[in-house]
Amino acid sequence: MTAKYSGPNGRHNACWAAFALVGLIATPLVRAQTNLPAITVTGAGFEPNARLPLDATTQTGSRLGLTARDTAATINIVDRETIEASGARDTLETLQNAPGIIADATPGGGGNVSMRGFSSSQITQLFNGLDVAYIIAAHPVDSWLLDRVEILGGASSFLFGQGAVGGAVNYISKLATRQPIQHDTLLRAASFGTYQTAYDVNGAIGGADSGHYARVTVSHQGLGGYVDRTDGRSTVLAASWLADLGPKLSHTLAYEYQTKDHQPYWGTPLLNPTTNAQFNMDTRYKNYNTADGAYEQTVQWLRSILEYRMSDKTTFTNTLYLYDAERDYRNVETYRFNAANTAVARSGIYATKHGQSIIGDRIEALHKSELFGKPSTWSFGADFSRNQQTRYPTSVAGTVSTVDPINFTLENFFQIAGVTPATNPERDNRVWTQALYAENHTRLTPEWSLLSGLRAEHIKVDAVNHRTVNADNPAYFQRHWNPVTGRLGAMYALSPKANAYVTYSTAADPPSGILSTTNFGSVKDWELTTGRQIEIGSKFDFLDGKGNATIAAYKIVRKNLAMPDPDNPAVNIPVGQQSSRGIELQAGIRLSPQWSLRGDIAVVDARYDVFMQTVGAVAVSRAGNTPAYVPDRVANLHLGWNFAPTWTVAAELRNVSERWGNVENTLRFSSYTLLGASLSWKVDRNSTLVLRGRNLTDEFYVASGSTQPRIGEPRALELSLRSTF
Repeated sequence: MTAKYSGPNGRHNACWAAFALVGLIATPLVRAQTNLPAITVTGAGFEPNARLPLDATTQTGSRLGLTARDTAATINIVDRETIEASGARDTLETLQNAPGIIADATPGGGGNVSMRGFSSSQITQLFNGLDVAYIIAAHPVDSWLLDRVEILGGASSFLFGQGAVGGAVNYISKLATRQPIQHDTLLRAASFGTYQTAYDVNGAIGGADSGHYARVTVSHQGLGGYVDRTDGRSTVLAASWLADLGPKLSHTLAYEYQTKDHQPYWGTPLLNPTTNAQFNMDTRYKNYNTADGAYEQTVQWLRSILEYRMSDKTTFTNTLYLYDAERDYRNVETYRFNAANTAVARSGIYATKHGQSIIGDRIEALHKSELFGKPSTWSFGADFSRNQQTRYPTSVAGTVSTVDPINFTLENFFQIAGVTPATNPERDNRVWTQALYAENHTRLTPEWSLLSGLRAEHIKVDAVNHRTVNADNPAYFQRHWNPVTGRLGAMYALSPKANAYVTYSTAADPPSGILSTTNFGSVKDWELTTGRQIEIGSKFDFLDGKGNATIAAYKIVRKNLAMPDPDNPAVNIPVGQQSSRGIELQAGIRLSPQWSLRGDIAVVDARYDVFMQTVGAVAVSRAGNTPAYVPDRVANLHLGWNFAPTWTVAAELRNVSERWGNVENTLRFSSYTLLGASLSWKVDRNSTLVLRGRNLTDEFYVASGSTQPRIGEPRALELSLRSTF
């Protein structure tokens, strides 16, 4: 039962066949590049920045135009060069370049991110600073769309609204910029039949002095999964038009289209007893989902960004945004070994459609002035939005079939007895948000500066029930909240390139789940939970600027969690508490003209301080336990060597400590270490060819989950050609 596994037949043959195809395509392209006129090109290579981008301006740490270095909080930037150097294929993989983060694309949970001891909906995932407020909306998207990713650590509702107790992740898309025309292409082929073709063009249109700039970004991926029957495809398109309407007025119109469909992998069942966390290794690549299981989504974004620069000191920005998403699931989602571990029972028959739309408008002003004679920058804003979601769930109780773990035949979804398409909506949820916020940065002395922020929101949830009406599911319900959250931070400049800071911030989020899908029982008598964080840290250069680093220590406390009443477990009460404390350290250094080194380590102690769980109608305390999916330690190391003028080799090491798979802390998954490496050859000044290996030791590890965990990607190879001209 625990014999050593081997890869599926034919997978590596398909891999090398794909490599050969890319080679055939690449050769004429490379030859064509050598005949181009000499031009200045940036971004054609795959070498990462050695130093951390501390002097880059961030959109996520504040709205004041501060750099990461000048922000009194932890703000990590994964820039475009780092995304390419790491080979990150989607939005979630980009996060592995930041300290202390693990992420996995669970089919039913979208993009599940864990950082600073918190996971799932307690981490806000934004798209260009806009919150979709639905965890499945963070299902990974092709990273070719991204300009960069910014991660703000800890409680941060004061910037982006309810949520963000553990932190906020902001995926920032490519937009048209003021520059001459530049083209960017990518061809990629990899193990398991995976491939990608991508194109990006950006620059002036209608002449250099026209004041009009456009960008079109498109990518198509063939998603050849490493588990049986998980193939799929993904296509993304982004188009933006920047128009300078006058010396002080500009407008950007941005549109994004994303479509994806694939057969999901819901996990691999553990052998009994499950608390031993053992697998039948022959099931590593097995998929027990129905033969035509599906996850399909189509997402569209439209943004209208109007910027008026009244003067050198004052700027007004108005962002009108529209979001529309349609998702469709048809799956058998639950698998369990029988007591003898000789057969797998398949159940969890579930299908649903999601329709979600958001319309909103954000008005912001940035003003530079003086406060009591001290340089001071102010940001003011107002945000109004309506987030509406309708779901059409249908499920059938019982076991679909019990199959041999290795050799089995599966049905199509609608061949299952009692399954019919879902046509009757369950509930219309509408979340109305009105928010006013302000920030200030004042330099009190040449050394001391003060950063503050405050946000006041009015949140209304109303829902219409389209199904059976009873006391737990009324025909209509409505709830209101008025959270006020903020931040206060102080920074001391030890030198022009070194500082120390302390900051206090707060957050508020739903007691359970998310408001866009909440039910009556989750909100009827509940206030929002409260979160607070205290953080101290430092950001500095060293070795005469050859390297730089950040270090931060923090403590977060989240109160008013929903938990069973110890005296009456059938009733929930808002008295739970969860906390975490930890240290994060990262550094980057150019060791020599040929050698570069970047690394980070994050250590966290996360626990439930007050928490009860219902077990067989009895309330059992879980105080002192660690939340599921939270590792105590995450570390990354990247070493680059330019061993010849056109050749670079890089190695990457990622270590994740042991994690508990359940709240009871009886199921524990082993730590793992992933080794990756790449060899890049700069064919000419415009093109770079990269051979990359992932998980080269073929480590067997759990990416996420509990008694049915998702196994991580095995050893994989990849060949890519990037050209910029």
